[in-house]
Amino acid sequence: MAKYFDVHPENPQRRSIGQVVAILRDGGLIAYPTDSCFALGCLAGNKNGMERIRQIRQLDDRHHFTLVCHDFAQLGQLVHLSNTVFRAIKAATPGSYTFILPATKEVPRRLLNTRKKTVGVRIPDHVVAQAILDELGEPLLSSTLLLPGEEDPMTQGWEIKELLDHAVDAVIDSGECGTEPTTVVDYSTDEPVIIRKGAGDPAPFE
Repeated sequence: MAKYFDVHPENPQRRSIGQVVAILRDGGLIAYPTDSCFALGCLAGNKNGMERIRQIRQLDDRHHFTLVCHDFAQLGQLVHLSNTVFRAIKAATPGSYTFILPATKEVPRRLLNTRKKTVGVRIPDHVVAQAILDELGEPLLSSTLLLPGEEDPMTQGWEIKELLDHAVDAVIDSGECGTEPTTVVDYSTDEPVIIRKGAGDPAPFE
């Protein structure tokens, strides 16, 4: 059964955040809130966690996973950024955007788009997600909690606990969560291409 954490949306309890991070470091898979919607997350090096995400969402090998970062310094270690792209992304983060960028050697090969050698990265604007990332000290491998056959992501912690009780190790519920996925911007070249319009305003990249 998944552990259920009722976390304050503005002042997350340190003890709860510490317990969540311990679960992650022990190879666990969590469902956690972000500024876009709930996401599934595990350590980037957790191959089993990645496969569990694939099973829950019924994803194929072409799915672009996202590395969710605490700050820009962490993001900059994972992807190559030209000055132009750096300025554009810096102006939009933290926020409800996922950026697809050429990966550095810091990113495990199995996380890359095999053809383009790119990876998705984002910095969420959500207090609880940021508290987890700050305590963890490394990015989370993540995917939107969108179940097979559903058009909309899950947004209620108690529903996730009921449905995925035996599929995840922890559910973090802070009551405050976005209701639509991120806007995805492909920056594999210096010219942005909007792959999906979502919670983030696409106007700066059009």
